[in-house]
Order: sequence, then C-alpha cells, then structure tokens
Amino acid sequence: MTSLTLTDANLRTLEAPVVLTGAHLGGAVPGLASAELLTALGFTGKNGELTRLPAASVAGDLAAPVLAVVGLGDSHQPEDLRRAVGAALRQLDATRVALAFDAGPDHPPVTADPAYLAAIAEGALLGAADAAELILAVPGGPDGVASSARHVVARAQAVVDGVKLARRLTNEPPNRLYPATFADQAAAAVKDSPIRVQVLDEADLAKGGFGGLVAVGQGSIHPPRLVKLTYAPPRARRLVALVGKGITFDSGGLSLKPRGAMATMKSDMAGAAAVLGAVRAASDLKLKTKVTAYLCLAENLPSGSAQRPGDVIVLKDGHAVEVMNTDAEGRLVLADGIAWARQDRPDAIIDIATLTGAQITALGKRIAGVMGTEALRDQVVAAALAAGEDAWAMPLPPELMEVFKSEVADFTNANLTDPAAGMLSAGLFLRQFTGDTPWAHIDCAGPAFNTGEPFGYTPKGGTGYGVRTLVRYLEDSSLG
Repeated sequence: MTSLTLTDANLRTLEAPVVLTGAHLGGAVPGLASAELLTALGFTGKNGELTRLPAASVAGDLAAPVLAVVGLGDSHQPEDLRRAVGAALRQLDATRVALAFDAGPDHPPVTADPAYLAAIAEGALLGAADAAELILAVPGGPDGVASSARHVVARAQAVVDGVKLARRLTNEPPNRLYPATFADQAAAAVKDSPIRVQVLDEADLAKGGFGGLVAVGQGSIHPPRLVKLTYAPPRARRLVALVGKGITFDSGGLSLKPRGAMATMKSDMAGAAAVLGAVRAASDLKLKTKVTAYLCLAENLPSGSAQRPGDVIVLKDGHAVEVMNTDAEGRLVLADGIAWARQDRPDAIIDIATLTGAQITALGKRIAGVMGTEALRDQVVAAALAAGEDAWAMPLPPELMEVFKSEVADFTNANLTDPAAGMLSAGLFLRQFTGDTPWAHIDCAGPAFNTGEPFGYTPKGGTGYGVRTLVRYLEDSSLG
C-alpha cells in the first residue's frame, strides 16, 4: 500500500532521493529555478510535464540529490493540481518521494488550503507506484503539522486505498477472478472493519428467486454469487444502497461478442469493484450514513447450459423478462441486486456498471453518463465533479420503453432492430425495478478501463472510476 506522511520541513531540508515541486506556465520555482533556466531546459510548464534537475545545479544546500519540477499549467483549479501531481508521481515511479509545493517565502501557501492540500495528496497517492513512500511538506505551527491537515491527508489515504482496491480487482485475469474468488476477495478486503458480509451462492440464488443472476451465470463452470456488504454506524440518519455490476468475464454468451470487443471484458466487473472500494472507504472514514452494498457477480459464457435468446426468466421482483440478447446481461443481474436492495427501504439507490458500449459512443472514454430520478441524478453528478471524476447528466425519455415490448413476458431485455439511444434505454430498463425509491444509474463503460496510454493520475487498465464519486456522495449524505 502506498503511504503518505506529513512533515513541516521545508523544501531545502527534505531528505529523499527526489523532491517534487511545481511551476506554472512560464513560471519559476521560487529561490531555486528561474523561468529562464527551466525554459532553457525545454520546460514549458504545461500540466503534467516533468523535468528533473541535479539539486546541486540549482542550490548547493538541498538535502535531496534530485529536484523534479512538474508543470501546473495555467489553471489554479484543484483537479488540475491533482492531475499534475499524479502525472509526476506516475512518471517518477520512485519508491520514496518528497513533495514541496510551498517553495518560497513569497509563494502563497498552497497546502494551507484544504482543497489544494487534498488535491496534492490524492494526486500523489493515485499516481504513485504501489508501496511507494511519500512525504508531503506543509506549513507547520508551533506544535508541528496541524490536525486539520492530518485529517485531509487521512481522508485522501482512505479514498485512494478504495480506488486502488478497485483498480487491482479490475486488472485481475478472469481465470483468477471469477464470482467465487471475487466474493472471497471482497470478504478479505473488509475483514478488519465493522462491515458485515453475506454471500449468496448459486443454491441460495435459485431458492431466493434471483432469476437474472442464475440465468446469466448458468453457462459457466463458475457459478454466480451475490455479495451483500453492510456498514452500519451508530445513530445513522440515512441508508444508501450501492449496487455494482460484477460480470467477471463477458463473452456475450450465445449472442457472442466480436473478437475485438471481447479483449477487455475482464473489466466488466468494474462497477462491483467500485462499490466494494467505496463501502470500505466509507467505513475507514467512519461516515455517519449506513451503506448496504451489493456485488452482482456472474460470468457470462456460452455453453450447452447457457441461457438462450428467447428464454423467459423471472427476476427477483417478479417481473418476467424475455431474453432477446444474452449480451445485455448486466441489466439482468443489476435488476436482481436493485430488487434486493429495495427490501431494506433505503433512502437512495445508486447503481454503477460498465453497462453499454453506447455510453462510449455518446460521451467518450472519460465521461460517465448518469441517469435516474432527477434530484439524485444531479446530486451524483455534482459529487463526481467535486471528486474529480467526469460525469454528465442524461435523460430517460419514457417513449424508449417501447423497444422492450414483448408478447410473452412483461418486457424484453434488449431491442435488436433499433439500437438508437442504447445507454438511455438500458437506464430505462433498470428504472422498472426501482419503484418509488430515489435512484441513480452510473454507466461507466468508458472511464472504468483505460485502453490507451496513461494520463494524469490515471493508469492503463483499471482506473477505479466511481469510488471517489460514491464516497463524496456518501460524505455529503452524512452531512444532510
């Protein structure tokens, strides 16, 4: 686990193999590196750009042998600072780094502002290599580092631990992470916390009427699981249910995906991973909101026992669904999870899933779509943006439900003739199971798994998208 500690030492006295500081576009490092020197080295100051200097070349009294300078761009927004620091740590890939962003006596004390301190801490932790040791210099008083600064950094540590848990699980090979082992890892991840764990196996699911999970998982030798995690702090004023799609590998079932589309389908459980990371962070932060989390775990494979197009299944809440496309499986397992979540009468339900390729078509690979009841939808989007995760509010036009008409069931699970607005119609499908409970659906098919080059604090592969959004929402909920 990457750790971050605070010190009130200054840039010159910090002892580490490398000290990291920052400079804006066309700027300097006060008292150390002039703008002219940095320009001569080819440094422009754009966000995330990194240059390294022998410390002796700029000041003979630096305790560290290397001074690294990261570009901060021309923005002073916390998210831009978070991305710059994360990009620097990712590029340094060092096991021990000191950070000093209050570089001179005339330089405003950036880390004295909680928003900027949080951005630096989160960016560093998100971008650093696993097991790295980070030291962050902050202004100290007569008693050393203020407790408020320690609180900000402790929060960053808890949240990023949740993100990195989600990243690690999302990157696991599918022959190692399947429903039973995911359930085991979920239990192990919270074993030293007050979170209670309940695991339903395939027999429990069949007996309990979880027809979606049973049907989706019946083609695999690895049967499905449904994991319920309960964090119940004393005197909690609200209950929020989180539901995560956990398809540990999605071949599409008998409605087989094209070869290229299958290559990254180990990541189809990223929603469940985000839910797990968020509930553990909520416990670590001792939030005052009760949280129930549901990990809907199945492996969607073709075989002689797999569900077929044309099958009619009955989901947990009693709705009969005609399966027209076995590759529209995520909504089936989520429907079961949402129906179970409703039994506890939560104040809000938020589900998160790598649900549709249509999300990527509509919003690209970095912005999630958020649908649901309007007030909660907007609160989730606000939480995402405050946390530094890109999200956009999307509508749920009721006329799109026409595509789900069935002659033999309550509705179908997909439409094969009109693929328009696939993200929105998938959200409408889920809306049928939420009743009158405030509900939001996050489709993170693009941002949950980065198939391109790393950027900012975002690595290649699993990103842990959604953990920070959910934690921020739960924090806001605890204050209400």
